[in-house]
Amino acid sequence: MVDNAKKLSPQEHRQRTAQLMQRAGYAAVTAALILIAAKLSAWAYTGSVSVLTTLVDSLLDAAASLLNLLAIRHALTPADNEHRFGHGKAEGLAALAQAAFIAGSAIFLILQAGERFSSQHVVENSSVGIGVMIFSILTTFALTRYQHYVVKETGSVAIQADALHYVGDMVVNGVVILALVLGFYFDLPWIDPVFALAISLYILTYAWGVLKKALDMLMDRELDDGERARIKSLILAHEEVLGVHDIRTRISGPDLFIQFHMELDGAISLAQSYDIAEEVDQEICQIYPHAEIIVLQEPYGIEVHKKILKKKKRATPGEETANAG
Repeated sequence: MVDNAKKLSPQEHRQRTAQLMQRAGYAAVTAALILIAAKLSAWAYTGSVSVLTTLVDSLLDAAASLLNLLAIRHALTPADNEHRFGHGKAEGLAALAQAAFIAGSAIFLILQAGERFSSQHVVENSSVGIGVMIFSILTTFALTRYQHYVVKETGSVAIQADALHYVGDMVVNGVVILALVLGFYFDLPWIDPVFALAISLYILTYAWGVLKKALDMLMDRELDDGERARIKSLILAHEEVLGVHDIRTRISGPDLFIQFHMELDGAISLAQSYDIAEEVDQEICQIYPHAEIIVLQEPYGIEVHKKILKKKKRATPGEETANAG
């Protein structure tokens, strides 16, 4: 990602990012539809509630990936007069809807698993189900490889979350294969609803993860301490930067917003301070090419001066009271 950022202009980089993210979105929707068709056939042949859970999961994948694709398309829309910071939070709103839908479906599957505990349904044609699950794992693996490539090139949080979900799906499909083998070949009819219940609980856990990421984006959560420390070191690496404070960060869809106060020698000209700010901006963009950066230049030591003024203002009411007494 860094090498591409050096070769491409910011506009070219954004166009390439948009193209890769949209392709990844279309690939995810296509893969989910293929898996729905395969798992629907497998469920019809086997009657396995574990296979049903993966079918419902693939339906969720298709809905989630479609919402993700629509959100990505909207999030990539350039800023306009009414949305000066862009449309990136559309991604967070779509994720909230995904989380609610996923949680409701997981509860439905838990109820289905409970019903199977009492009925003790025997799974049939397990070999068909196993074959479809192996096909699902291979298809999902190919999709996640492409998604990881797109994440590496673009840094997209949306595609990264989608890729993590599909990696989880591979694990779920592997668990279903195990359930089919144990249930049919070892005559354990109760194992199918047990595994279905476990998968449903996993889906609920995933829904919570999606909800948390959506809220973090919508509530403008800061980057983690490690990333903030990295940004600070990039700023202070410039030999003419004497200090930095009030670093603020937030993510909105594909965009990262960074703002900070940068302290410079008070004797330099305004033009020189502008040049330094541009150089720092470019250094940060080498590491974070999708960042929008706002810099406020201040004379060195101004932060200490501000703190002294604040202390004086807080002390003034007490002094006035004492004088009045």
